[in-house]
Parts: sequence; structure tokens; C-alpha cells
Amino acid sequence: MAPPQKLFLAAIVAAVIVAATTGYAPNSAAEDIVHSSCVHASYPSLCVRTLSTYSGPTITNRRELAQAAVKISLSHARAAAKKLAAVRETVGKKRVKAAVVDCVEMIGDSVDELSRTLGVLKHLHVSGVSANEFRWQMSNAQTWASAALTDDDTCLDGFKGVKGKVKTEVKHWMTKVARVTSNALYMINQLDESRG
Repeated sequence: MAPPQKLFLAAIVAAVIVAATTGYAPNSAAEDIVHSSCVHASYPSLCVRTLSTYSGPTITNRRELAQAAVKISLSHARAAAKKLAAVRETVGKKRVKAAVVDCVEMIGDSVDELSRTLGVLKHLHVSGVSANEFRWQMSNAQTWASAALTDDDTCLDGFKGVKGKVKTEVKHWMTKVARVTSNALYMINQLDESRG
């Protein structure tokens, strides 16, 4: 009879070999859809990173993927809105304060538009409706997500000619929001092309 350590080691080696040769990975279907869908996104590595670590329900189709992408974007937008609201209260320079106030309004609009986008996707009818009805629903989702992206960009435009720490922080926050929103819009467009 072999010593317990050798049996244990043999079991580990066998498990590693089986995992390596079968390509086993946890949630491999979800990971496959994320990787294959993110490959042509505007920011593919950010897309894979944010959707692979998504803590919501397991993603099994493009509709769920688009919803997850919008939820991630919405989460980032809400976080940026909180940070901007806090900065607004501490800024003293008139020009910087005006830019921050405008940005707070823009990010608020972005949060509202992303919420509307998510609402459309949650109630999206893929089967049992006409092609025109589906197109109408998708058009609404695309319009709201696109408007959110425009608001993110408009926020940054207000900081042209401004220098300093506040601009650097806001640019960092809003760039990340804009990038995840861009990826979410891409996922919505992919959903439209595949009709759900």
C-alpha cells in the first residue's frame, strides 16, 4: 500500500491533468459568451474584466449579457455621481465649480438614461412580437444608452481649459463611466443584430 502522501499527490496530479485536457473552467459557458462578445467591443479588456467579475445572475445569453453590461455602467455612473456631489461641496474656484455643477447634472441624466435602458432590456420581448415591435424596443434601448454616453462626454467637455486635481479626478471617474457605457452600448447593438 502506498503512503498517504503519495496517494494524495497522485490525486492532485490526476485532477490537474483532467482539468488541463478537458478545458474545464467554472462557468465556462458564461465565460465563453463574455469573451466572444467582448472581442470587438470598444474597450475589450475592460469589457472582459468587468463582465467576468459581474456578481449578478449567471450570464447565459446576449440579452443577459447586455443587461449585465448596463448594470455595470449604471453602477459606475452612480458611484461617479456620489463622488461628484461630494466634490461639488468642496470646490471654491468659480470656473471649476461651474464645471462640476454641470457635470453633476450630466451624470444625473446619465444615471436616469441608463436606468431607462435597463428597464427596456428587462422587458424586451424577443419572441411573440413582430420585427417592428422588437426594433422599436431596441431603438429605445440604443437611444437611452447613447444619450448616457453623450452626457458622460459632455461632462468632460466642461473641464476644457481647467487645470488641477479636480479635473484629473473627474476625468478619471468619467472616462471609466464612458468606457463601460460604450461597451454596454456595443452589447445592446450586438443584441439587436442577433435579435435577442
